[in-house]
Amino acid sequence: MTNSTPTAQLSEAGVSIWLDDLSRGRIETGNLQELIDTKNVVGVTTNPTIFAGALSNGEVYASQVSELAAQGKDVTAAVFEITTDDVARAADIFRPVYDATQGFDGRVSIEVEPGLAHDAQGTIEQAKALWAKVDRPNAMIKIPATIEGLEAITEAIAAGISVNVTLIFSLDRYRAVINAYLTGLEKAKAAGIDLSTIHSVASFFVSRVDTEIDKRLTAIGTDEALALKSKAGVANAQLAYEVFVQSFATERAEMLLDAGANMQRPLWASTGVKDPNLPDTLYVTQLVAPQVVNTMPEKTLEATFDHGVIEGDTVTGSYAAANEVLDAIAAQGISYDEVTLLLEKEGVEKFIVSWNELLDTVTAALEAAK
Repeated sequence: MTNSTPTAQLSEAGVSIWLDDLSRGRIETGNLQELIDTKNVVGVTTNPTIFAGALSNGEVYASQVSELAAQGKDVTAAVFEITTDDVARAADIFRPVYDATQGFDGRVSIEVEPGLAHDAQGTIEQAKALWAKVDRPNAMIKIPATIEGLEAITEAIAAGISVNVTLIFSLDRYRAVINAYLTGLEKAKAAGIDLSTIHSVASFFVSRVDTEIDKRLTAIGTDEALALKSKAGVANAQLAYEVFVQSFATERAEMLLDAGANMQRPLWASTGVKDPNLPDTLYVTQLVAPQVVNTMPEKTLEATFDHGVIEGDTVTGSYAAANEVLDAIAAQGISYDEVTLLLEKEGVEKFIVSWNELLDTVTAALEAAK
């Protein structure tokens, strides 16, 4: 590696750094542009929790809220206007990155309402509405990888919408997500849509896997169990990368790639370290591989920039050891399927709580503006 910054080294190793945060303050102060210029940030992801946090510091949104109140907009319409406005403005800031990378990066993601996680038709309709409203080629619509979400992913891709699939925890569900993407591409191809314009990432969650499994290992309490703590998240993600490599080397995928389609890149999400005893760059430095995205909270980005040690590809060749970790955890009586299903359920529930907080914040602001 060169003597450049750790974030530059990550980029050289094939990792796209996306910021897991967005607010109007970031856009208007020039902070977002500064992160692009100085810390190799080439995209942004948002979610209901991020918008709830942004809107709770409401001064920068006050004039728009006043306008929406004057127009008599209800809270759902107001949230739609405010969030899509932020995403469109961020997408404009990232447009040069999008152009320079032929659409791979410079992406800004916005999520469908979390309450639609088990409503395929509602998700499809809202994905189309968000895509049309943001109206930027470098937007991505986030759709959760629930069973119902899989159908919505296929239909959104088939309609030519770029999709960020979120809340993936298990390898089996990840395989189903790739299948949903490829099916969508096949439909888009049949409809005469230019496949090269459709991009997708699959957001595989990392730290939450450790949090849940570590809790169970701690409860078991033996030396053998405790020695496995904080290893599951990285091992699971490393095996997800193996699934990615294998899936896009199949004849089915290669036919689509030959027709101009793009690979659906793995994205490491939930990369902020929750356990203070762990290195704060763990879920960055241990998951370096070509063709991946790492979406980082600002704290993780700053830690990586400051003292991250990037040693090249830390994923390829790790698969046997990663399998051993998951097998050892299973041998402790911890069910992988039970953990990953629980995490999906909790992930949806947490976003619903945040969405309701967002609605409450905007409701109060609309009332105050009247």
